[in-house]
Amino acid sequence: MKRSAHAIWNGNLKQGTGKISTQSGALSDAQYGFNTRFENGPGTNPEELIAAAHSGCFSMALSLQLTEAGFEADTIKTVATVSLEKDDSGFSITAIHLDLTAKVPGLDDAKFQELANKTKTGCPVSKVLNAEITLDATLEK
Repeated sequence: MKRSAHAIWNGNLKQGTGKISTQSGALSDAQYGFNTRFENGPGTNPEELIAAAHSGCFSMALSLQLTEAGFEADTIKTVATVSLEKDDSGFSITAIHLDLTAKVPGLDDAKFQELANKTKTGCPVSKVLNAEITLDATLEK
């Protein structure tokens, strides 16, 4: 299975504008730019999209872990906070913090912590942050 998204950027970094769209159409020409990334302007940004992907994936993966352990969640809420920091080499995503709240009938806290931590490392989006990145680059004339 493969999923895709694309981004188009026009102009320089500070005054330029971009649009992001997903294969499914869930995002269609969503606006992003310097102001949405660094100044809280309207639109989205790559870090917010990573946070959305991580929180969604983690919640689903935890649901699987719970099911395999014989439990079913009433609710799973995951907030992912992505930290973007600047250092001498430029900007880097330095951390992602997951804040999980769940209601799971019959589950004790020790088992919940075990399953949540197993999910933290086993979630596909958690794994992708250490993935090989490949590139094909074409310069149009």
